[in-house]
Amino acid sequence: MAETTTKRRGIDAGGRRFQLEWAGVTDVGLRRDTNQDSFFAEYPLFIVADGMGGHAGGEIASQRTIARLEALLAEGQVNRPGIESALELVVGDIAAHPETTDEGTGTTLTGVFLEADGDDLHWVALNIGDSRVYLLREDRLVQVTTDHSVVQELIAAGKISPDEAEGHPYSNVITRAVGASELTAPDYVTIDVRAGDRFVICSDGLTKELTDYGIQHFLNENADPGAAVDAMLAAALENGGRDNVTLVIVQVAGDSSSTE
Repeated sequence: MAETTTKRRGIDAGGRRFQLEWAGVTDVGLRRDTNQDSFFAEYPLFIVADGMGGHAGGEIASQRTIARLEALLAEGQVNRPGIESALELVVGDIAAHPETTDEGTGTTLTGVFLEADGDDLHWVALNIGDSRVYLLREDRLVQVTTDHSVVQELIAAGKISPDEAEGHPYSNVITRAVGASELTAPDYVTIDVRAGDRFVICSDGLTKELTDYGIQHFLNENADPGAAVDAMLAAALENGGRDNVTLVIVQVAGDSSSTE
C-alpha cells in the first residue's frame, strides 16, 4: 500500500499564523465488492460521505455529494448557505439518476470547513448521518458530531448503553441522510482555531474496527497526518475491514508568529 501524502497550507486566524496539515484515504475493505465511500480534502473543506442503497446507488449518492460540494470551492461559496444549496442539488441528482430509484439510496455527510467571521476564521463541523468528526485537543479525544441513528436515539433515551449499541440489531440504521427525498439541513458545530488540534473525519467503517482509544493511540503514535491515516487504515483492515473505510485527518500547527 502506497504511503499517503500530507498536504500543507498556511492560514491567518486571530492575529496568528497557523499551518494546516491534512491527508485522507479510502479503501473498499475486506468484505465489500465496491467502495461506496467518497471524500474530499482541500482547503478549506474536508468531508467524508458514506453511500448506501442499491447496486450502485450508494456510490452514486456519495460521489454526487462530493462533486457538488467540491464545486463550491471554484465558486468561493464554502459556507453554510452554499453547502445547503449544493445538497439540494444533490437530492435532485440522486432522484434523477436511473440507478438510484430505490428509496433507500442516499449518503451520510460529515466534515469540517473554515468559515470567515470578519477578518477571523473558525472551524465549522457539519453532519448528516452516522459518519463522525472527532477532535483531539490537549490529549483528550471527543466526538464533535452526534450520530443520526436509531441506536443513538436509544442511548439518548436511556434505553441502551453505549456498550450495547455496537451489537444492536439496528446498529446500521440511520435516521437522516442526503438522499432522494426532502433535505434536512446538516447539524453544525462551531469550533475555534487552536494550535495542536487534530480532527479525524471518518465513515463508520473505521469506527466499527477502532475504538476511540484506538483512534487516539494512532494519533499519538503518528505526528504526520499521512502516516496517521495509513496506520488507522491498516489497523481497521487487520481488525476485520467489514465495511468500506474512509478517513481524513486535519491538524493545526504553528502559531508562534503574529500577523499584526
